[in-house]
Amino acid sequence: MAAQKPKDIAELTADTGFAKAHNPLSIVLILGFLAGVYISLGFLLHIRVTAGAPEAWGSITNLIGALVFPIGLVLVLIAGGELLTGNMMAVSLARLRGRISTLLLIRNMALVTLANFAGAIFVAYFFGHVLGLTGEGVYLDKVVDMAGHKLEDSFLQAFISGIGCNWLVALAVWLSYAADTMSGKVLGIWIPTAAFVAIGFQHVVANMFLIPAAIFEGNYSWSMYLANFIPVWLGNFAGGAVFVAGAYYLAYLHEQPHGKPLAQGAKDNTKIRHV
Repeated sequence: MAAQKPKDIAELTADTGFAKAHNPLSIVLILGFLAGVYISLGFLLHIRVTAGAPEAWGSITNLIGALVFPIGLVLVLIAGGELLTGNMMAVSLARLRGRISTLLLIRNMALVTLANFAGAIFVAYFFGHVLGLTGEGVYLDKVVDMAGHKLEDSFLQAFISGIGCNWLVALAVWLSYAADTMSGKVLGIWIPTAAFVAIGFQHVVANMFLIPAAIFEGNYSWSMYLANFIPVWLGNFAGGAVFVAGAYYLAYLHEQPHGKPLAQGAKDNTKIRHV
C-alpha cells in the first residue's frame, strides 16, 4: 500500500483546491448536494445503530457510532462530492499558494455551504421526518439528546469544538489524497473521522442534518440552530484552513515558488478533481 510523501500531498492538495475553485456552478451544486446527503446518511446510520443500545454500554455505544459514521466521508471522497469541511482545507491551500483569488475562495465556501445544507435538509426531512427514521421512539430521543448537547455549547465552546473537528476531518481528506488504492483511502479516511465523532467535536455539515431533524419533530428552533451554525462554521474553517492547510503550507510549500495568481475564470493545465 503505497503513500505519497507529505510534501507531495501538499502539492496535490493545492492542485485539488485549484480545481475545486474552478468547477462550474452546476457541478459544485450537484456534488455539494450529494456530499450533504452522504454525510447525513452516515449520521443517520450512527443514530439507527446506537439509539437502542443499553445504557450500561456507556462509551462503547459512542465508539460503535463513531465506527459507522465515516461511511459518509468515504462516499464523498471516493464516489465524488464537494464537502465544505474538506474544501476549507484544500481550497484554502490553493489560495495560500497564490493559485486562486480570495474571491474564488469565498465563492466556493458560500456555494458549497448552501449545497451541503440542501442535501442535509433533504435527508433530515424526507428520510428522518417523513419516513420516520428519526421521528419516533428511541431514535427521536437520540436525535433530541444529541442535538441538545450541540446547542448547549457557548459560542466559544462551539468554535473550539469546530476547530478540533475539522483538524481531524481535514487530515482524513489529506490522508485519502496520500493513498493510491481504494483500501488505503478508506483506511486513511476512517480513523481520523471516527476519532472526531468519538470525541464529540462539532461538524457543521453533520449538524445541518442533526439539528434540523430535531427541529422537524418540534424541538428547538431555527434561531438556536443559527447560533450554533455560525461558531461551528468558523471553527471548522479555522481547523481546516489554519491548522492543516496553513501548517503544511509553512512546513512544505512557503519556500517554493508560488503559482501565478489567477483571476476568477482563469485556467491552467491542472486536471479537474471533484473529490
